[in-house]
Amino acid sequence: MRNKSLITVALIIAFLSGYCINSWYEGFFLSSEIEPEQIKAAEKLIGLEMTPAEKDSMINGLKELRGNYQNIRAVELENGIMPAILFNPIPDGFQINYKQEAIKYGDYSSTVLPDNPDDLAFYSIGQLAHLIKTKKITSVNLTRLFLDRLKKFGPRLECVITLTEKRAMEKAKQADDELAKGKYRGLLHGIPYGAKDLLAVKGYKTTWGAMPFKDQFIDQDATVIKKLDEAGAVLCAKLSLGALAWGDVWFGGKTRNPWNIKEGSSGSSAGSAAAVSAGLLPFALGTETWGSIVSPSTVCGVTGLRPTYGSVSRYGAMALSWSMDKIGPICRNAEDAAMVYEAIKGEDGLDKPMYNAAFNYNAKTDLSGLKIGYLESDFKKDYPFHINDSLTIAAIRTMGFNIEPVEISKLPVNDVAFILNAEAAAAFDELTRSDKDDLLVRQIQNAWPNVFRMSRFIPAVEYINANRIRTKLIREMKILMDTIDIYIAPSWEGDNLLLTNLTGHPCVVIPNGFSEDGTPTSISFIGRLFGEAELIAFSHKYQQETDHHLKHPVLE
Repeated sequence: MRNKSLITVALIIAFLSGYCINSWYEGFFLSSEIEPEQIKAAEKLIGLEMTPAEKDSMINGLKELRGNYQNIRAVELENGIMPAILFNPIPDGFQINYKQEAIKYGDYSSTVLPDNPDDLAFYSIGQLAHLIKTKKITSVNLTRLFLDRLKKFGPRLECVITLTEKRAMEKAKQADDELAKGKYRGLLHGIPYGAKDLLAVKGYKTTWGAMPFKDQFIDQDATVIKKLDEAGAVLCAKLSLGALAWGDVWFGGKTRNPWNIKEGSSGSSAGSAAAVSAGLLPFALGTETWGSIVSPSTVCGVTGLRPTYGSVSRYGAMALSWSMDKIGPICRNAEDAAMVYEAIKGEDGLDKPMYNAAFNYNAKTDLSGLKIGYLESDFKKDYPFHINDSLTIAAIRTMGFNIEPVEISKLPVNDVAFILNAEAAAAFDELTRSDKDDLLVRQIQNAWPNVFRMSRFIPAVEYINANRIRTKLIREMKILMDTIDIYIAPSWEGDNLLLTNLTGHPCVVIPNGFSEDGTPTSISFIGRLFGEAELIAFSHKYQQETDHHLKHPVLE
């Protein structure tokens, strides 16, 4: 009975997806007949019931589909090739503001050199930019300081995959030479940074954190790397990520939380958050599909910006979910995030869809007219950050803001999460079919290898209908955001994190205290589509009134 059951399951897999666990079986699967009994077994997986005549009528068509699948698999599809079906986060009636105005950051002219040069490790971008522009420090010296810290603490935190030292020192010298000649590129001129190692950089490995790709070279620079080069920033390291953008376990270890190195840093932008938190870099690039900026920023006590879907090009980045992936900065504070976002945003002609929406950030803008909401039902729940979140709500009210209770959609948000899984399984189809997924470190039930295999049983009809529900979510979010400018949400509690990743709305996650065990907690602010300017200004205002973002772990 056991052998018969195994053969039945294998046959079901064969005619549904043509996938075979071992190549030895391939010829058998392709030549085998499809029987009504096998269709009957498959019915249970998709929750449908058909008559014997209906099953019999399907057999020839299923054989033809199986052949189609094999022909499709003969076509080489690189990870970066997008499907022809593009996700559009823009609801009917939404107007994008394209009128760019002058951006106005805060005043950093009071910044002075510290007595201890190591203290520079925890200066903000704005502070470091002032010191570089006024020639109080050089980019070469600053870059050397951060490279030394990466070498010293990176192995302990397991957050560095590749140091880009040669490139960094060349770019730092270039920044100093340009400044000496009167050329200043802006606030990121000469500022060191790190990038999650799913972003391609010429001349260096792009490992995606995964053993099957640990020696992979991609001969191009990702668009965000090019844009930061143009802004004068200095790439110092390619940082760890959970393998194929899940969690904090990669082929070289488990990225550690600088506040408690016995714990992981969460993920998947694990190394980016850990490195910024520990003062190994002033800022780093991360990516988010479902919490991969919000979660590690929370655990490591740093500020993360997940921008509006379509505002930052993903060209040169590993694709996990074409309709959900987003690139954003992880920084010390909200205004730093604005500086990086200004540099990386905008169309490049290589990623679609993209929008050149205006980013009219002003640190001194009058925020008194902002309409602020909060997710009342989520905040009423009993969850780990509840006390600190309640204090945050109280602090925002003390700042003079009137906060009104709001609610997000009651549609089955979690039930459409398989959209991500289906796209991820397609992105790594060859990895599954070749059995190279066995090389991934994590082989548990709740890990990519198993999820990729399960996702082959997601019917195309259900995937399309899940995306139709997503359209309803987008419409409902427009109705909500027509009544408010920003709303406050628990970072992890409830459906908000998934929902806003599905709808493409921007989020700023900021530290708001500490748990009983001394690790950071956070809260999330959600803005309108392309509303990053107001969202960051509000977050900046909160951070001016609090000091959570100024605290950092001590590593010895």
